[in-house]
Amino acid sequence: MKTAQNNSLKLLQWMMAASLAFPVALFAFAAVTSWKSTWKIADREIERTLDVAHEHALKVFETIDRSLSEINEIVRGKSDAEIKAQEGQLHARLKLLADALPQMKSAWIFDAQGRALVNSLILPAPTIDFTDRDYFSAHVTRDVRLFIGKTLLPRPPYQGAPFFGVSRRRETSDGSFSGVIQASVFPEYFSDFYARIGRDAGSFLALGLTDGAILARYPALQKDLRIDRSGPVGQQMAADPAGGLMTIVSPGDGVERRLGYQRLTGYPVYVAAGLDTSAIRARWLSTISQHLIFGIPATALLFLLLALALRRTRKLYAESARRLEAEEALRHGQRLEALGQLTGGVAHDFNNLLTVIRSSVDLLQRPGLAPERQARYVAAISDTVNRAAKLTAQLLAFARRQTLKPEVFDVGHCVRSVSDIVGTLTGSPVEIVIRLPDDPLFVHADAGQFETALINIAVNARDAMRGEGRLTITVCAAPELPGAIVQNPDGYVAVAIEDTGVGIPRDQFERIFEPFFTTKEVGQGTGLGLSQVFGFAKQSGGEVIVESVVGKGSTFTLYLPRVSIDGVAPSAIASNDPVVDGEGLSVLVVEDNRDVGQFAADALSELGYAPTLMTNARDALAELDRHPLGYDVVFSDVVMPGMTGIEMAQEIRRRHADLPVVLTSGYSHVLAQNGTFGFELLQKPYSIEQLSRVLTKVGNWRRQRAETSPQTPTSS
Repeated sequence: MKTAQNNSLKLLQWMMAASLAFPVALFAFAAVTSWKSTWKIADREIERTLDVAHEHALKVFETIDRSLSEINEIVRGKSDAEIKAQEGQLHARLKLLADALPQMKSAWIFDAQGRALVNSLILPAPTIDFTDRDYFSAHVTRDVRLFIGKTLLPRPPYQGAPFFGVSRRRETSDGSFSGVIQASVFPEYFSDFYARIGRDAGSFLALGLTDGAILARYPALQKDLRIDRSGPVGQQMAADPAGGLMTIVSPGDGVERRLGYQRLTGYPVYVAAGLDTSAIRARWLSTISQHLIFGIPATALLFLLLALALRRTRKLYAESARRLEAEEALRHGQRLEALGQLTGGVAHDFNNLLTVIRSSVDLLQRPGLAPERQARYVAAISDTVNRAAKLTAQLLAFARRQTLKPEVFDVGHCVRSVSDIVGTLTGSPVEIVIRLPDDPLFVHADAGQFETALINIAVNARDAMRGEGRLTITVCAAPELPGAIVQNPDGYVAVAIEDTGVGIPRDQFERIFEPFFTTKEVGQGTGLGLSQVFGFAKQSGGEVIVESVVGKGSTFTLYLPRVSIDGVAPSAIASNDPVVDGEGLSVLVVEDNRDVGQFAADALSELGYAPTLMTNARDALAELDRHPLGYDVVFSDVVMPGMTGIEMAQEIRRRHADLPVVLTSGYSHVLAQNGTFGFELLQKPYSIEQLSRVLTKVGNWRRQRAETSPQTPTSS
């Protein structure tokens, strides 16, 4: 018996020791693994950025090299006198060449005495001695082929930005030195490019010569910089001249960086890309802090969950890394063109909307404006804001990042209500045929996104029919989703949109839902419409299937999971009721943007509410602890620095369970992935009517409960 008791005590002691040792060991293991993984990911990012910078620099110098060879061919066999006699014609050709290349400042032809025979800047060229310039002196004694010099400042009377010279030797027929052909190149051309691709925190890019001179750098320095060939960086590059990775303290700014470098084939030039080690450590700390939050409770069940979560996270990271590498390889050649197309389309649409708003505001400020015109301009502003919100929602939809607001609605009724809009968009030459079932078919999805998807498909069909033909929309029940392994037990609702257009070639079937892909002319579309349809269908648990015959038309069939209406009331159409008076309802407004927060507080005051504005979540929690019964509702933004609105709402739910919280956001990846966590959500931009209705709805519930039963403040 004594032995059994001792064994039981020892077992308990071992379990107690293990309850402390195991989480420490687990956390240490996770920290080391995450540390190695973070550095490996950073190295891969550096290598990808370095490849982009290397390819860009190589193309730039190859272009300049070809330009110098072209100039050399133009003047080959000509004497200095002949070149001078043709100065006007040659000046025009050099100027045309320099203007065609954004990286080139000017082009020059020098004689053997260092005087400019002709250049692309001034006609005639002033008589100035350039023999002291490195791009000239390097060729005097021997042929060094293509020479790239250090950064220089223009010599009067020439003006402008700093440049570095790229030059070739001119020779007579017997091989003797007869002068130099030179191009002046802007270092800031490279710096601007590096600023565009180095957007991540702690990014670093540079362009330098093999002798250590730095030509361009991001972030920029105010002083000139040269790499010491005998220093750590120079020794590393000497040991591995083709390229490599290293961790160094950068000369010039003293920042420690993880740095990759690579030499341009055939040129005495290096490109470098890197990340601040502090930024890499910040990524690691961000990851580890999440483990700490869940690792503090030392229970065996939590330890098991953490182990499973770690293994699952590793698998997801590995899959995500492979997917990102594959996507990056696919997008590598099209990224800049696609981004430019997207930016242009979005900027065009938003500038049109802003023009309407600005014009309406200017007209409203004119004195003596008639009331009916004031009402018309205010209505124009309101309508334009709604259109801008829909455009933003479309951008989020194609990426499957929008926060859906699902509701139960009859698909046939929704199609019938949107048919007038479709008819207006397609125009009278397009015949609209609507075929609806006798019985209602209900789905649980975002009705607004569903209508947008129908409109996007209809607009595509209109363009495919070149504005004339027949568009047939058919709604029917589908027992299953074609090709799906897991089926919805209640079946699906299929919405088929059939057109009589030109059809889709078979080789484009795999790309029609890709973001930015479009067969329309430049400026006629950004390729976001069908991407929104695809994103909405997938995020709603459905699918979109395309059938097409070239020359006969296409059919887009949108499948959404059907729901049984038994015991579920369909969602009502959004209310258009007027503003609800606050009647002294106390509202705690939490908004980090002071302008938005002050606007909300002022609007609520005008409507009879009693608002109190806080600019961060922690101050709001402190205020609630001081006055737990002083507020009827909390109205908070989601995206805030420090503690987010979701985290604050969950903490309020824990401390003050009966205090309702209304969240508002234009976009939050947490909401897009996980929903609203049971809280009321008001999408930005919101109207005063929407704000007053939702606050009154949740606030009156708090008041009624306070009147019927006493409340005791909860302690945190």
